[in-house]
Amino acid sequence: MSDPRPLSQRPGAVTAQPGQSARPVDVSVGSLRIRLAESDEEVAASQGLRYRVFCEEMSAGSTPQMRQERREFDEFDPFCEHLLVFDESRGTGPEAVVGTYRMMRRAAAGRSGRFYTSGEYDISPLLDYDGEILEVGRSCVDADYRHGSTMQVLWRGIAAYVFYFDVRILFGCASLPGVDPERLALPLAYLHHNHLAPPALRARALEGRYVDMNLMAAEDIDRRGALQALPPLVKGYLRLGGCVGDGAVVDPEFGTTDVCIIVKTDRITDKYYRHYSRPEPHGEA
Repeated sequence: MSDPRPLSQRPGAVTAQPGQSARPVDVSVGSLRIRLAESDEEVAASQGLRYRVFCEEMSAGSTPQMRQERREFDEFDPFCEHLLVFDESRGTGPEAVVGTYRMMRRAAAGRSGRFYTSGEYDISPLLDYDGEILEVGRSCVDADYRHGSTMQVLWRGIAAYVFYFDVRILFGCASLPGVDPERLALPLAYLHHNHLAPPALRARALEGRYVDMNLMAAEDIDRRGALQALPPLVKGYLRLGGCVGDGAVVDPEFGTTDVCIIVKTDRITDKYYRHYSRPEPHGEA
């Protein structure tokens, strides 16, 4: 049964602080606008997009209820905030949702019982970190919108959210397609040798799920080939100074091999901050 309370009164609700805008995220790039879901219908539109991308395109596992409702969902959704990209040339409501990202902060994870990532990784170094932490995941974009403008508005939305809530650590499971780590040896080894998190932030894949990423010697890695093999989202995290946890995890339900991405937000450069947080002309924020 759906929760009868408005989104503003539910476990993952955003509460504006004194002097802050009621909307933590409200950014436009052309006809694309990004903000948090504000109704059950918009959350359902996010889950519908996830179903089309994960369950139909990627053949991820689904339950009979998911197939009947054509939505991908889990027990974490009620505790999360759902960042949505709208193409306003298609409308301003659920029918216009073309991209989504799921977000959970520390307090919401406490109400949920845990972060999603803790099902794959020991994230105690992140939980022990002083300050706000943010888990991101379930990122997907409609097939017709997988281009630079959509990624730009997604990153700007995430940046606005990070600055609004003073998030110190951003993390989550990022996926590489396929469940055979040997076939992913090049990108996994590249991440291991070049982007391993410092010990103080190094989440580690859980025992029984741990896949060693040190699958090639550092000197044998074709850097250009490795970068080409990485999904755009992972490369985006790396450009922000992101690093990875120790070990990968095979996720047979989604047909992927996951790495734990960790971004210490104070490593975002001043140039990035100025570019993504300054007011824009023509009604953009």
